Amino acid sequence: MAQTRAGNIVQNQQQTAQRSRSGDVLLFARNFFRHPRMLGSIVPSSRFLIKQLLEPINFNRARVIVEYGPGVGGITAEVLRHMRADATLIAIETNPDFVRYLGDAIDDKRLRIIQGSAAQVDEILRRFGCLRADYIISGIPFSTIPAPEREQILRKTRDVLEPGGAFLVYQFSTRVLQDLQRVFGYVGRKFQPLNVLPAHLFICQPTTA
Repeated sequence: MAQTRAGNIVQNQQQTAQRSRSGDVLLFARNFFRHPRMLGSIVPSSRFLIKQLLEPINFNRARVIVEYGPGVGGITAEVLRHMRADATLIAIETNPDFVRYLGDAIDDKRLRIIQGSAAQVDEILRRFGCLRADYIISGIPFSTIPAPEREQILRKTRDVLEPGGAFLVYQFSTRVLQDLQRVFGYVGRKFQPLNVLPAHLFICQPTTA
């Protein structure tokens, strides 16, 4: 009898998780069709992409992490899973639907969700009592962002990184590569085919003269 109850609990948990994932995809897809220039893909990032994207992060030392464009929180949840208990994750999202969804879906005191632009990252960090970030993660589609705004985001991102920190970027084209190399100096590259769409990954660090 106990085995039956335990089996039912596991089955219910699996069904709930499946419904949650389905809801994530539907919400993401609806917003893609409403705002195609704001989202690079019609579906959230795959687990393969998320794992590869986060590999450079030293979670033992990271105290402040920023995420641009968290969407439905696939990367957000994985960062929180590995983060220190005393660390902070600041998620900056322009889409109010995603902001509301993340607030309802993730209950973690280390997470700060704010509706705003990545171009305001310096102001947002100060709002939460931080001056710099150890890592900044981004999947926002830079190729669809107007050049002046793109330049502002990249330069402010570089300026708020801690020494030894990194800007971790995934994109579905290499169009932003020249801008990344010009602003940061060092840009490492990887590729993840197991995603819809296949993704280019960049690890960016400022170079000092």
